[in-house]
Amino acid sequence: MNIPIAPNATPAPRRDALHYMRPGLLQLTSLPPLSLYLHLPWCLRKCPYCDFNSHEAQGGAGLPEDRYVDALIADLESALPLIWGRAVHTVFIGGGTPTLFSPQAIDRLLGAVRARVPLDAGAEVTLEANPGTFEKDRFRAYRSAGVTRLSVGVQSFNDAYLQALGRVHDRAQALAAVEEAASAFDTFNLDLMYALPGQGLAELEQDVRTALALAPPHLSIYHLTIEPNTFFAKHPPQQLPEDDLAYEMLDRITALTGAAGLSRYEVSAYARGQQHQCQHNRNYWQFGDYLGLGAGAHSKISFAHRVVRQVRFRNPELYMQHALAGHAIAQDDDVRRADLPFEFMLNALRLKDGFALQDFYARTGVAVTAIEKGLQEAEARGLITRDMEHVRPTERGFDFLSDLQSLFL
Repeated sequence: MNIPIAPNATPAPRRDALHYMRPGLLQLTSLPPLSLYLHLPWCLRKCPYCDFNSHEAQGGAGLPEDRYVDALIADLESALPLIWGRAVHTVFIGGGTPTLFSPQAIDRLLGAVRARVPLDAGAEVTLEANPGTFEKDRFRAYRSAGVTRLSVGVQSFNDAYLQALGRVHDRAQALAAVEEAASAFDTFNLDLMYALPGQGLAELEQDVRTALALAPPHLSIYHLTIEPNTFFAKHPPQQLPEDDLAYEMLDRITALTGAAGLSRYEVSAYARGQQHQCQHNRNYWQFGDYLGLGAGAHSKISFAHRVVRQVRFRNPELYMQHALAGHAIAQDDDVRRADLPFEFMLNALRLKDGFALQDFYARTGVAVTAIEKGLQEAEARGLITRDMEHVRPTERGFDFLSDLQSLFL
């Protein structure tokens, strides 16, 4: 696959571990949990709403599977000094469509991870899957490779909406994929979208009831948003539901999932008990650390005196070249101390159980007084409840999450 390379694309300055450990403005008393994200950037077709770093690979033809896995392994080896001695609690393989990669490739990748980092016993290992790219028993092969949790991107069970969203699968394939996931995995996630073009409450309810009839232990339901630099941004779909209708849809989703025994633990996520919550995503929302490997992957890594963000090269060919040469980092910057409180709150307020005040200080190195004004206003507006130890968003805070988060800008 030949992808043009920008002539002026250069890596960030090469830095050793001592650079990140030098004195700085922060004084973190401990390091947060660490997760690993592995990005496989190819899809059969780019969806018109998608703003992720994904690239079309028609039929998987010419997919550089072995070379890309080699690049991921080389990238991990280069990053080891930055996470030396730290256990990895969760692994998430996302995309793109990771199931375009063979079970053998995923097996080799996860084997390489286990050989290089201390992966927790019983660690959650999630693989994203799309119904249009699975074959019978293929999910079982991923399970044998070490995947413990599947996330199936259904989006809708209505063929008209699937076509409008540019999905490569139909209703029958979606049903078959979820049933296969349920038979192969003890826990899995089903992704749905709502507020789709032309969708009303009745159609939304039918989609949700179809999903719940399949008894998923975890359900993620996202509002269709028009993101910049997508096909939908240039060619907006017609008949998108008005905001009032979208709020009604969300209320109906919460009622239906609750009646089916799924609790809303995060603003877009519902689970059948704590054991089925996505631990990888919880680590994001709790402002944990994550090492992101692969084309365009982002990392957040804490050190004693700073929090660092890194971004890998977005172009897959360019990423492979630089990763195999030992330096795939395109951007590498300290997070400004002044930005840490907002970044923490942007994430932590997505969780229904909120956050412990001591975790705010532990993860940011900033005193709680930095967010006191925002907390007072949020409490006065009924968006949070709090005590001396904990802060939690209210139902109103969940419904108006953007307004709540903006108080901490």
